[in-house]
Amino acid sequence: MDYDRLLTQKIKNMSESPTIAIGEKAAELKANGIDVISFGVGEPEFDTPENIKEKAVEAIQAGFTKYTPVAGIDELKKVICKKLKHDNLLNYSPSEIIVSCGVKHSIYNISQVLLEKDDEVIIFAPHWVTYPAQVALTGAKPVVIDTTKFDDLRIPKRKFIKYLTPKTKAIILNNPCNPSGKVYSMEELEVIAEIATDNDIVIISDEIYEKFVYEDVRFKSIAALGQDVKDRTLTVNGVSKAYAMTGWRIGYAAGPQKIVDAMRKLQGQVISNPVSIAQYAAAEALNGPQEGVDDRRQKYQERRDYIVNKLNSIEGISCRMPEGTFYAFPNISNLFGRKSGDIILKDSLDFCAFILDEARVAMVPGKAFGCDNFARLSYATNDQSIKIGLDRIKMAIEKLK
Repeated sequence: MDYDRLLTQKIKNMSESPTIAIGEKAAELKANGIDVISFGVGEPEFDTPENIKEKAVEAIQAGFTKYTPVAGIDELKKVICKKLKHDNLLNYSPSEIIVSCGVKHSIYNISQVLLEKDDEVIIFAPHWVTYPAQVALTGAKPVVIDTTKFDDLRIPKRKFIKYLTPKTKAIILNNPCNPSGKVYSMEELEVIAEIATDNDIVIISDEIYEKFVYEDVRFKSIAALGQDVKDRTLTVNGVSKAYAMTGWRIGYAAGPQKIVDAMRKLQGQVISNPVSIAQYAAAEALNGPQEGVDDRRQKYQERRDYIVNKLNSIEGISCRMPEGTFYAFPNISNLFGRKSGDIILKDSLDFCAFILDEARVAMVPGKAFGCDNFARLSYATNDQSIKIGLDRIKMAIEKLK
């Protein structure tokens, strides 16, 4: 049978998630006995806190192992409302909340209920790898603005406006940004809010890294800028990063009732509901002790300082100091044109392949994030791996001709 003929064109056009692919490649090499250090996947190395795991065990023992309401259990949605009010100054009712299987699933739901053929969506690069793929899957067009062309990744309003057309339906905002670590200032948020409001555009605000913001930088949810902005914003978040719960697969979205109802209708036909046990664990994560989050943030800040300073000491590499997340996103373009044997490094794909082969260190090419002059390193790993990995990268680069 010609299976290729059976596949849809949209799935043929979709590329595999580069971050997942890099992680799987590193795991495969390790399984074959090769000593690989991975800076690829954005996954905290910390274990899920004990109080959260205990809540999941309690849920199992209490028999909470059945179907739940499609949009999530009331207990969790009420806790999410409490969290949004306390942390983000946002007032939502439980009916305006939908719990899904992670932030990625939440954004998929939003895309599927809002976007269709000929719609356009503004995406700021560097961007999370999944945004353009999920937009394209709906038939809509990702319109990518490369912010690396502007000072400190700040796109001027006059430049921003030039990307708008009558087909522009949404803006995807990742704040803090994966992979650059940028945290948007109040001034930048006000510009985005003004443009969205004036042009009747929806804002999809992915805030999964909000807990990891460093020093005197302050995070602000764009929906908190005013009722007119909140009325057109879908705020997306989850428990994966802040609470080291990547495998539990719980994310959520808060937004206008009509859109949330549409997402619930879609979700009911696709997954029925998020995992019951994980929902009880997520409620404990958001409502329980938060000291562990602060401890992890402090640890990530120490790692950030080390990794960025070390990268900037390597000839041919320059790295902006991220204000948030747990990623470094160094510019490697000064290394393009240099040779490793008979191979000339032409782009971020070549560079990351060279580092993996020569140094046994896995990184994600910047091309996956819409910026080919860069590469991403996650410092959500242990201190020893960071030190050894950076030393290996430095030694490998010194071998280039």
